[in-house]
Amino acid sequence: MYARQVSMNLKPNSTAGFTKKLETEVIPLLRRQNGFKDEITFVTATGKESFAVSLWDNKESAEAYGRSSYTEVNKILADLVEGTPQVKSFEIANSTCHKIAAASHAA
Repeated sequence: MYARQVSMNLKPNSTAGFTKKLETEVIPLLRRQNGFKDEITFVTATGKESFAVSLWDNKESAEAYGRSSYTEVNKILADLVEGTPQVKSFEIANSTCHKIAAASHAA
């Protein structure tokens, strides 16, 4: 499995709107993407920062999303985010939720 981490700074008092747009617009868009598995979004207690981790069946699916529909996600969240979100990609080494064992990457 593969993961994309997106870190962003939120505009003041935007946490409720951010969460609502995630639930009503972003998550449904992600579910339509080939290879999408899961999304976990975190917001700091102050509501100033957030990061999201999306899980994908493989690197190719994550990269295809990054080249296509990710632009739409940025547009959906543009009025709630300050600056440009920062994206990092990762191979998943272990997950209890998705039953990925570190041993599967040892070879």
